[in-house]
Amino acid sequence: DLARIDEQVAIGTSELWDIFSVGMAHPFHVHGASFRVLSLDGKPPPAHIMGWKDVVLVEEKAELLVAFRQRATPQLPFMYHCHIAEHSEAGMMGQYSCS
Repeated sequence: DLARIDEQVAIGTSELWDIFSVGMAHPFHVHGASFRVLSLDGKPPPAHIMGWKDVVLVEEKAELLVAFRQRATPQLPFMYHCHIAEHSEAGMMGQYSCS
């Protein structure tokens, strides 16, 4: 549903997001925002994962600090989703507005 908004966030804010993966690893991607990986599977991230990202491979669980800096209206929202196309098509995706 292209008109569905799953999350409404405030521009200039940051949120903690817990991402869970079941059954296999999922490359999680956020459009229009950057995040820092705070932990992967309950452990600090390795050095090559530190820094601002827009995609992370989640094997079990990831804790992310997501920074929202770009405006997105309900008519033109941003998406977050699994980067495996078949998974996104199967529903592993959502949309958010940011104002």
